[in-house]
Amino acid sequence: HHGRPLGSWSQIDVFPSAERFLTRYERRRDVDILLLDVEMGAMDGVELAKAVRKAGGTMQIVFVTGYSDYIAEGYDVESLNYLMKPVDAAKLFDVLDKAVARMRRDSRCLDLQCAEGLMRIPLADIRYLDVRRNYVTVHADRDYTVKRPLGEFEAELGDGFCQVGRAMIVNLRRIR
Repeated sequence: HHGRPLGSWSQIDVFPSAERFLTRYERRRDVDILLLDVEMGAMDGVELAKAVRKAGGTMQIVFVTGYSDYIAEGYDVESLNYLMKPVDAAKLFDVLDKAVARMRRDSRCLDLQCAEGLMRIPLADIRYLDVRRNYVTVHADRDYTVKRPLGEFEAELGDGFCQVGRAMIVNLRRIR
């Protein structure tokens, strides 16, 4: 759950169907990791993952399946991993550790000193940065403009971002 230190998991919820999960997800979006069975009732795990991604869900998704033919479909929804049935405990914990590491990486922020004060923008929300004269605009949930050289941002953003020409840095994870 967001806002709490990772490692102190507050709860694990189990849902009898994809539809039941979506109903709850519309009300509360405090989900960090989603373990989905591929084979479910009316709506399968891949369909559910697509619906969650369409709704803007950024949680880590892990599929559990008895069939290896589903593996290719998981890449469309940026699933973290697959667990084959029967699920091996060591593999499960390994995948969960990977999910937590990815969540930590995704929760990093860029601090910007804007006219309206200090803004913290999650790196995962940044699409790209571009420069006009001496001003850099960070394009995220909205645009943030600051007077700062573009070069200063590169170290703060780290890998996953790439400078394109002299005037732009793009978030490689936001390219489709």
